[in-house]
Amino acid sequence: MTGYIKDFDPKALIQKALDNISHAYAPYSHFHVSAAVLMSDGRIYTGVNVENASYPAGICAERNAIFHAIAQDKSATLVAVAIVGGPDGKIRDYCAPCGVCRQVMREFGKPEEIKVIMGKSTEDFKEMTLAELLPMSFGPEFLNEHSSITT
Repeated sequence: MTGYIKDFDPKALIQKALDNISHAYAPYSHFHVSAAVLMSDGRIYTGVNVENASYPAGICAERNAIFHAIAQDKSATLVAVAIVGGPDGKIRDYCAPCGVCRQVMREFGKPEEIKVIMGKSTEDFKEMTLAELLPMSFGPEFLNEHSSITT
C-alpha cells in the first residue's frame, strides 16, 4: 500500500468529473453520471455510467472509475470520489452514490478516510466521509478475522 493523501483539491476532482460527463452512455434513463477518483498513489481516474438494454449489465460511473484504478494499481487505496450527474448531463442537484457503489468504495480504503464529494459545480458541492454515507459497513477485515464459512 502506498502513502495516503490527506490534502487534495476537491474542486480539481469535481472538474475532472465535469469534463468527462459527456462520455456517459445513458440512452434509457437519460441520467448521465461522471465520477473522478483520487487514489493514494496520486493518480486520478474517471468513469461514467454505461447503460445496457439488459439493465443489470450496466455499470455506474463510480464503479467504472474505481475498477479502472484498481486494474492499473491494485495496491493503491481510494482517497476520494467526486460525483456529478443529472438528466441528459444537466447538473441540477447533488448526485449521491448508490448503495452498490458505496460498498465497492468500502472495499478499497478506510470508510472514515474516504471523501465522497457530490458536486453541482466546482463552487457548489457537499463532502462527506464514506463512513457517514455507509455506517456500520461490512468490509474485507470481517472475512479475514471473523469468517465462519465452512465447506
